[in-house]
Amino acid sequence: MSSALERGLRILELMVGHPGGMPVSGIASALDMPVSGVHRQLKELARLGYVRQAREQGDYLLSVKLSALGLGFLGRSGVTDIAQPILDRLAAASTELIRLSVIDGDRLVWVAVAQGATGGLRYDPGREQGVSLHLASTAGGQAWLASMSDENAIALISRQGLTPTGYESGPGAPASLTALLAALSEARANGYALTINSYMIGMAAMAVPVRFGNAGPVVGCLSIAGPSVRLDKARVTSLAPVLAEAAAELSAAADASQFFSRLGHEYGGISDQPPAQPPAKSARSQ
Repeated sequence: MSSALERGLRILELMVGHPGGMPVSGIASALDMPVSGVHRQLKELARLGYVRQAREQGDYLLSVKLSALGLGFLGRSGVTDIAQPILDRLAAASTELIRLSVIDGDRLVWVAVAQGATGGLRYDPGREQGVSLHLASTAGGQAWLASMSDENAIALISRQGLTPTGYESGPGAPASLTALLAALSEARANGYALTINSYMIGMAAMAVPVRFGNAGPVVGCLSIAGPSVRLDKARVTSLAPVLAEAAAELSAAADASQFFSRLGHEYGGISDQPPAQPPAKSARSQ
């Protein structure tokens, strides 16, 4: 039986994907929980300021408290101060969507974004900050997996799964472990991971790892994403050095961030071996 804390967190995680709010019955159905139990949890979350009711007897919505806590953490840790100007410059240079993800234990989580496309076809995810990447089907995930040995990559995939849960990946996603390992080998040879119609049909993305210092452990990944009709082979080739330069700039600036410094020390010496869980001595902030 799950604890009250776990049930409350499951409700919050579900509501992140429904900014317009959800009825108690809808939450209960989605999480396979009793309506009465969900109602009690929501009343407690509302008392603590994490959710609010749109109107009496109406749907429940997330308040801004949870996002404010996350933004406050990123701001005080130096992630946004250091990363955002670099992401904005890369977005302007590439005229595509730029995303930064960071390692959190055995997960990779999107934390910052910059949009460079100003017209025409563009990819606007909108809701991905704070979301864990599916490693096998995303460019960022494959870039991280390619930075380690096949054995360690397989260990991570075995925990998360080759196929995502909660949504359907595109036809370009690796359908087998053999296909994934071939994609990782190609990423190592090219210096970047490339996915087409994988995370989402009609979208392409390329990504590289971000290290703590030039030769330090991987602490995150930087990616360029956009419509696959625009990110063709020639354009991907031309953007590769621009992406690598931005990642190197982030790596060089990482020691100025408390957050990246913590990751650098946490994963120092084990850059080829992602931990099954964060080391006991390190408090997880995300």
